Amino acid sequence: MIIARMAPADEHEVAAIFGSYDQTSMPHEIGVRSRSLFRFHELYVHLIEFDRPGPEAMKIAQSLPDFRRISEELRPYITAYDPNWQSPRDAMAQRFYHWTAAPEGVARPQAGGRR
Repeated sequence: MIIARMAPADEHEVAAIFGSYDQTSMPHEIGVRSRSLFRFHELYVHLIEFDRPGPEAMKIAQSLPDFRRISEELRPYITAYDPNWQSPRDAMAQRFYHWTAAPEGVARPQAGGRR
């Protein structure tokens, strides 16, 4: 998940850039399974699901000319959230909690809760 800043009026331009890019072979080369873009006021959230570890996928992406091209196209619309940003890794949110539902019919172990 990438966090950055974007003017709300630019969401259509950003979506069009990704829409064009996602029609190429590039997402498959990197291992992108899905992409969702979100906006909350001027906060831009880019959720990407990969079929390999994210850092590995980003390393592959950064070596590809088309990745650098899309980064340049996005530059007028997306700005770093953190003023100390130096690389894409600096914009990646860190997950601190995850839950997945058990398939129906599968008993879930009961965990002791706080009382």
